[in-house]
Amino acid sequence: MKTELHKHDWLQKLVGEWTYEAEAIMMEPNQPPQKFTGTENVRSLDGVWLLAEGQGEMPGCGTATTVMTLGYDPQKQRYVGTWIGSMMTYLCVYEGELDAAENVLTLNTEAPAMTDERKMAKYKDAIEFIGDDRRVLTSYVLSDDGEWHWVMRTNYRRKQ
Repeated sequence: MKTELHKHDWLQKLVGEWTYEAEAIMMEPNQPPQKFTGTENVRSLDGVWLLAEGQGEMPGCGTATTVMTLGYDPQKQRYVGTWIGSMMTYLCVYEGELDAAENVLTLNTEAPAMTDERKMAKYKDAIEFIGDDRRVLTSYVLSDDGEWHWVMRTNYRRKQ
């Protein structure tokens, strides 16, 4: 059986300075994905929590700052966290788990819908490691057809 310490250790792989290239689907019909870049600094709070601060361009928003917190809650036996961005006023609260291979952390949340901010939508962010110095974050939204559709894919590379 894996210990709770092991669950916290998995998060430590995120610690470091990263650059990213991303593409996001625009909600207007027939629009190509928008591309943008930025940086992210991830630090550990005593090996228990992570604090990730990102800065970069966001389509339609200009320069944006994002902050994500992540940790493992042994009572819930789930990963938990939050996400905020300077482009919106909503606090996203995460809850999720690792896949069986312990390579992908999927975090679920609810936030205002991209098509109508008066409505809420379900989102999930999947963090996948591709080696020690590469990871991919894919964001999905649950659409009205009941299917998950990707809306953003971010490729991170650790700064050397």
